Order: sequence, then C-alpha cells, then structure tokens
Amino acid sequence: MNVVQDISTVFIVLNILLALAVIFLERRDARSTWAWLMVLYFLPGVGFVLYLILGQRLRKRKLNKMLVESQRIIEDSIEVQKLQLEERQIAFNDPATINYQSMIHMNLVGSFALYTQNNAAQIFTTGKSKFDALLRDIESAQHHIHLVYYIVRNDNLGNRLIQALVEKAKQGVQVRFLYDHIGSKGLPRKFFKELRDAGGQAAAFFPSRIPYVNLKINFRNHRKLVIVDGRIGYIGGFNIGDEYLGRDKYFGEWRDTHLRLEGRSVLQMQAQFLMDWNLASSGMVELDYHYFPRHFQTVGTIGMQVVASGPDSAYQQIKDAYIRMIYSAKKSIYLQTPYFVPDESLMTALKIAAMSGIEVKVMLPSKPDHFFVYWATHSYLSELLEAGGKCYIYERGFLHAKTLVIDGQVASVGTANIDNRSFKLNFEMNAFIYDSATAGELERIFEHDLEDCYELTIHKYLKRPLMNKFKESIARLLSPIL
Repeated sequence: MNVVQDISTVFIVLNILLALAVIFLERRDARSTWAWLMVLYFLPGVGFVLYLILGQRLRKRKLNKMLVESQRIIEDSIEVQKLQLEERQIAFNDPATINYQSMIHMNLVGSFALYTQNNAAQIFTTGKSKFDALLRDIESAQHHIHLVYYIVRNDNLGNRLIQALVEKAKQGVQVRFLYDHIGSKGLPRKFFKELRDAGGQAAAFFPSRIPYVNLKINFRNHRKLVIVDGRIGYIGGFNIGDEYLGRDKYFGEWRDTHLRLEGRSVLQMQAQFLMDWNLASSGMVELDYHYFPRHFQTVGTIGMQVVASGPDSAYQQIKDAYIRMIYSAKKSIYLQTPYFVPDESLMTALKIAAMSGIEVKVMLPSKPDHFFVYWATHSYLSELLEAGGKCYIYERGFLHAKTLVIDGQVASVGTANIDNRSFKLNFEMNAFIYDSATAGELERIFEHDLEDCYELTIHKYLKRPLMNKFKESIARLLSPIL
C-alpha cells in the first residue's frame, strides 16, 4: 500500500512541477496553457507522458543559424524589393495585384519571400496526373533532383519513384531525398539502399536516437516539395503512397491540389530545401550557383511568393498571409481544407467577412483520417454558419486540398492545413499566387467540386446527434494541442 501511495505522490509532484513549467517557463499562449493544464489535471501520469511526446519546444540554435545564412544570401534583394514596393516602382503583370501590395510587403518582411513575376504554373487535382508529370521531369533531369515529403510509403508508387531516382543517380545526377521520420513511420531502412548504392542520398528529418520509437511528434517537416535542376518545382498536398492515387478502399478517390512551377519562384523552394537538408543531414550542401540558375527563359507571367513557416520563426507567416487575404476580400472567399481548427484571429476574420456580405465558402471532407481533429473541425462550424458562412461536405472520396482563393484574383496552394499544428508546430510551405487567370482556374475547380458536396446548413448542424456534440466538445477543448 505504501508503494502505491509513494507512486501516487510522485505523479502528483511531477504534475505540479510540470504545470508550473507550462505556466511560468514555457510562456505559451493562453489557450494552449489551459489545454495542457486540463490534460495534466484529468490524466495524471498519462498527461506527463503526453507532454513529453507532444509538448516539447524546439531548440532553435541550429535553425537560427540556417535562417541567418539564408537571409544573408538574399538580404540585398529584399531591401531593393522593399524600396520598390514602398515607392510603387513595380509594374505588375496583372493589374489586380496592385490591391495586394501590402500583403506582398508583409510576406517579404516576415518570411523573406521575394516576389517574382516570370512564373508558369500547372495545377493538378489527381495523383495520377501529378506523378506522371513528376516522373517525366525526373527522367529529363540533368544536374540534380531534390525531394522532401512528409509521408513516403513502401508500396507500388513509392518503389516506382525510387526506381526512377536510382536510374538518374546512376547517370550521375545528384539525388537528395528528405523524408519525415514520423510521417514515414514504418518505412524500412532498406527502402533507400538501392538509391544510396547508386550514389544518391536520403535523410530522415528529426529522427529518434531510439530504434523504432520517436517521441518527437511535434516539429515535423510537413512540406511536399520537388526541385529539378533549380528550374522546375512541385508544391502541394500529395505525399508518396498508393492512397494518393485513389487505391485505398477506405478513402476512395483522393482529391488534392498540387502545383508544377517554373520560374524564379523555384529558387525560393530550392533555398528552403537546402536549409532543411543541411538541418537533417550530416553532409552539408553549400548554397552555390549550381543550384540557383541565374538565367531563366521567359516561361510565364504569373506573380508569386513562396512562403515558408515553422517553429523556427517568431511569426506564423502562412496564417498571417491567410488572414491578410481574407481581410482583403471584396466578393468571395473559397477555402478547401481537410482540417478546420482555426484560432481566434482566423475565425474572427472569416466571421467578419461573412457578416459583411462577402461570400464565404468552406469545403471539408466527409471522412475522418484523424479522429480528434475531425471532431474538433466540426465543433467550429456553428460559429461560421451562424455568421452567414457556408460549409460544404465533400463526398467523392477524401478531400486533402489546401487552397484559398480570394475574389478570383489571389490564391494560395501549399502544404498548410487550417490548424495549430500547421501554423505553429510543423514546417510548411505555400505558394501565394497573384494572378487572376490562375486564381480564376482554382475558383472554377472549387465550383466544380461543389457538385460532389452536400451543404451543411445551420439547421442540419443543430440536429446532429448528442454523441456527436459530446465528441466535438472534448475535441475542441484539446484543439490547441492537437
């Protein structure tokens, strides 16, 4: 009996000490602090373990060093472009972009995202079209292929991609493959053996020192990027796995959005990849001209900024850009996201827009892939619906797209979900597109997707079962730490 009491006392003391650390040392935001205090209070012992897994902060020394290095490389260009924006010296290819100069300035200052206007973009909404194009570009690579994916599967698509990379590595093309250790859990070590034997390289992002166990659930690299020869870039929501080709029986057809880019926007993706690689790999890669072509053929006229965000920054750059876009809306806001767990600032922006008569449409999947996040998502819908926003539930397979389109003039496509994990805890990257033609195409895709949705009205939402309300309430309380 004394042993049980002693163990109980230890748990109580650990809970108290951990609660004090959360309140006074960590200095988290209030919502996150209260969520952790509830977990520690109601789940003593278990809460301590959860905190070790989910509550750790990131050590930023090496990250800050990489950030300083990247800033040094482009700081002259940043200062020149800031001056040009402030003095209205930039001639925009799309006249509508004049309305978004303040947003361009914010992204430039907050995340060192240079604005470029010589870009071309191809939009993919199916895995087959995206991976067919990617494999063609890999086959034509001459100097290097850089890849970073959150999820990599040891299945048909994964092995097909590896074989294509092995062939290029044998030809002398530099191949570097960065994968997230948590997202790609279960991936066997031998998966990259043939690639390494051929001269390619592969590295895990934030792996565990303990075999088969990784407690670092936070601070994951959620980016999905490919850069070929510094001239072609891929960014969006598709990972590497057969389910992204619609071959999973549960999810069915996989609806996502991905971009193939050409132009100077690819250089921003390249710089971010090399920083990620140098952070994760023991083999440092210098940021030299081999990876940053100086001369580009005129491939397009699309204005674009590629914005990176993550726990290495004091700002939440992608969320801030979303909010700036929403407040700029005059007619419509179209949002597609698999998870809708906004913080107060983002929810307020959407509600103000809806109450102002702006058409606010949010599209969500009908199937959950993460139980708590799914129910937390539904807990936020009443606020939006009551403010006059509209919600559509996508039923043709699983909706994984992360797109935001404002007034058919400016848009965002990338890797960031609408949740705390994407905005604060994970490393993400989005392309912000200042081009009415491309934004209009994304708007038409959204409207086409509406044909496979049903509208969730406030009346239908209020009639949901009592058990659903209970699940939503619990998930919402935990949403700041999900």
